[in-house]
Amino acid sequence: MFLLCGKFKLDLSQPKIMGIVNVTPDSFSDGGKHLALEAAIAHARRLIEEGADILDIGGESTRPGAEPVSEQEELDRVLPVLEGLRDISVPISIDTYKPEVMRQALAAGASMVNDVNALQAAGALDVVAQTAAAVCLMHKQGAPQNMQQQPHYQEIISEVSNFLRERIVAAAEAGIASERLLVDPGFGFGKTLGHNLAMLKNMQAFTALGVPVLAGLSRKSMLGTITGREVGERVAVSVAAALIAVQRDASIVRVHDVRETVDALRVWSAIER
Repeated sequence: MFLLCGKFKLDLSQPKIMGIVNVTPDSFSDGGKHLALEAAIAHARRLIEEGADILDIGGESTRPGAEPVSEQEELDRVLPVLEGLRDISVPISIDTYKPEVMRQALAAGASMVNDVNALQAAGALDVVAQTAAAVCLMHKQGAPQNMQQQPHYQEIISEVSNFLRERIVAAAEAGIASERLLVDPGFGFGKTLGHNLAMLKNMQAFTALGVPVLAGLSRKSMLGTITGREVGERVAVSVAAALIAVQRDASIVRVHDVRETVDALRVWSAIER
């Protein structure tokens, strides 16, 4: 399996690591650390040196309770970072649900869209369809402001799978080739701990949709609930969660701790070979 991502063709026969670059003041794990342009660019380059296969750059936090920012503020945060990374050798994903941010970020060098809203905003499908970019379609219930208040499902696996299947069909009908698509079940986005654990245990249900699966578990509150660790102390449990996701057929893991995850997956890969 492979993913067409602008000028890049990612071979997914081995799992790939997406390194997180939050250009925000309020992300749950590293808000404010990389808000300055120089800090964001240096962090991105460091993640590549540590082994990141993809960078995911975001200018608006979607953590539970986060307030939205304006389109212009988001652009002001991410476009200079994209300009500063034009020479890098890995694809850049833009983490946004706003069509105009997608359009300008793709024009500035991004080659993937990571959309928590699964291209449901008016015009989002067309923006991506007119490019060669890949897109990650994510499931969430509710909005960041309220999604963790009372998440409820009759059957979590089938409901998330059905939603993602519908979005895959919508993308295909808009002209986005299946080789450009991946899905994310949305750990922590309108889910209880039980919902999250059920999804992780049953990851193969999402790979059965026929496109690669991205898993984003890094440092999330579900891991803190299980271990009792504060967000800054969740490196080990995040690596464990990424490894479990890969063992259950995730093709890409989205992580803060690239070097540690690379090492763990190298051990796993050596055993598998």
